[in-house]
Amino acid sequence: MMRIVICGPAHPYRGGIAAYNERLAQQFLREGDAAAIYTFKLQYPFFLFPGKTQYDEGFAPQGVTITRAINSVNPINWFNIGLRLRRARPDMIILRYWLPFLAPALGFIARIVRSNGHTRVITIFDNIVPHEKRIGDKALTRFFINSIHGALVMTREVEKDLRQFNKTMPCVVSPHPLFDTYSAPVPRAEAIVRLKLCPADKFILFFGFIREYKGLDLLLKAMAEPAVQSLGVKLIVAGEFYEDEKPYFDLIRTLDIGQRVLLHTHFISDEDVRYYFSVASLVVQPYRSATQSGVTQVAYYFNRPMVVTDVGGLAEIVPNGRCGYVVPPEPAAIANAITDFFSGDEERFLPGIEEQKKLYTWDKLTEALRGLVRMTQRRR
Repeated sequence: MMRIVICGPAHPYRGGIAAYNERLAQQFLREGDAAAIYTFKLQYPFFLFPGKTQYDEGFAPQGVTITRAINSVNPINWFNIGLRLRRARPDMIILRYWLPFLAPALGFIARIVRSNGHTRVITIFDNIVPHEKRIGDKALTRFFINSIHGALVMTREVEKDLRQFNKTMPCVVSPHPLFDTYSAPVPRAEAIVRLKLCPADKFILFFGFIREYKGLDLLLKAMAEPAVQSLGVKLIVAGEFYEDEKPYFDLIRTLDIGQRVLLHTHFISDEDVRYYFSVASLVVQPYRSATQSGVTQVAYYFNRPMVVTDVGGLAEIVPNGRCGYVVPPEPAAIANAITDFFSGDEERFLPGIEEQKKLYTWDKLTEALRGLVRMTQRRR
């Protein structure tokens, strides 16, 4: 049995990273380890958070001890949390890193904890190079990387980014597991009623919060391509704006596609996720940049084929021609994939999806983390 502490977002914070941390803790507990989560009592100051709220109105995950402890902007707090964890001497601390803003807090805590000579400090990197770059990102990321023993990344592309900062750090690649905590898919007819859609229509889904790097504008332009227009399919945009929404509304108006774009631009609760994926024939991720995407793993869970762009590590996760399409981040290419999909058997990707899903299990992630701990111990 290992004693494990995960430091990162968890209930009452919302979002994919929080859901991942909670599910990972549950997996460790199922395997007989002692696992708990230290989450934030202040994650982002309100003026730095682009959405409407950081918090989830739902219930905490069952069986997982979650302590609200870390203040991202208070050095005294970093010192106290570091000392608390150093004295507790867990076998492994898992930090989540996705934004250089958090590097001072997490890096300082990591340095204190590892000074006990026992705890192995491991990081699951969502991003190393942020999607939206700012002055100081590299220095902050370097400070953080130099504070840990080992790294787990979810794609080879992120491993390449890590090697720009540290060429010798123990690192393993383990893909993002399936988000399997959602309720089961529902019949399409039930989803149609729940979302108040027309049963005669077919739907494409863009899911997740909306920022420039997610490339929603590329998909909107693809919807205006004549070949896609002739299909009569509709696009559901399901997710909250994390930037100014006006340019998107202006683009929809300019392209004259308002009748074929359904904007559900609010935060989608866990309960409602199944309705959006159950009603969609195809999930499109038209990203300009990416590392990996939790949306991909939700689509796999609901057995939905995908169109993803050939950026970051997306092509590693969605084999082209077997689970969907990998295309350049260009409207015409996205449109061609959509047209090809609806022109053939819409079930043809299902066998490939079912086979690919077997690679993305939570026990493979915990096995990779344990192996990484052993790698770091050999380097003492």
